[in-house]
Amino acid sequence: MTTKYILAISGNDIFSGGGLYADLATYTVNNLHGFVAVTCLTALTDKGFEVFATDSTVFSHQLNSLRDVPFSGIKLGLLPNGDIARQALEFVKAHADIPVVLDPVLVCKESHDTEVSVLRKELLKFFPYVKIITPNLTEAELLIGKKIGNLEEMKEAAQALCDLGAKTVVIKGGNRLSKDRAIDVFYDGQDFQILDYPILEHNNIGAGCTFVSSIASQLVLGKTANEAVREAKAFVYHAIEQSNDYGVKQNYDRS
Repeated sequence: MTTKYILAISGNDIFSGGGLYADLATYTVNNLHGFVAVTCLTALTDKGFEVFATDSTVFSHQLNSLRDVPFSGIKLGLLPNGDIARQALEFVKAHADIPVVLDPVLVCKESHDTEVSVLRKELLKFFPYVKIITPNLTEAELLIGKKIGNLEEMKEAAQALCDLGAKTVVIKGGNRLSKDRAIDVFYDGQDFQILDYPILEHNNIGAGCTFVSSIASQLVLGKTANEAVREAKAFVYHAIEQSNDYGVKQNYDRS
């Protein structure tokens, strides 16, 4: 069987729980060859957990180095500023024939200096070129400019994101709507699907990255958008079940 190549355009997590580490681990479990273009570095300093954007020229060199790799899919994670986002968008445009999944990170558990309104404008430009976007509730609120308080409003937000140009949307609800259930909404412009799993009292660092890179992996493996999201939801649930002090574990046996 021919090995398929998949790219993560994502950031470094110094503790190796999320970001590019979660992406590569997920790709490996799915027997895919993963590549990375690093968007940022991180460190724990006296100011807390800090994010440092990759130098623009260095990031450009990374993308140029990868331009001839025959990728079968791309996952986009944290894009720390407008310049990095614009370069990533041009790379995505040049790969319009493969599935691309965008995690439109406007806020994260750590702080960084990006002006949210600027980055929102840049992220919206990706919508026509990606197959699925995967905002969490807070990011969805920032993208549509409206608060979300219940399941019906999650559905309305998914519709609004499609109106902004997204093809398929997965809004990650986490535990915002329920302390006992993790509820996500899938919408492909026509039909809704609700993904509902119990909340696990385990370390979930890296869960979001794992979920999105799993979706991208399943698309590369030939699954439909709906199938990919459902498979990824189950995958990340079991990854959280096996988490350790530094994050989720993507190496469980799915057989």
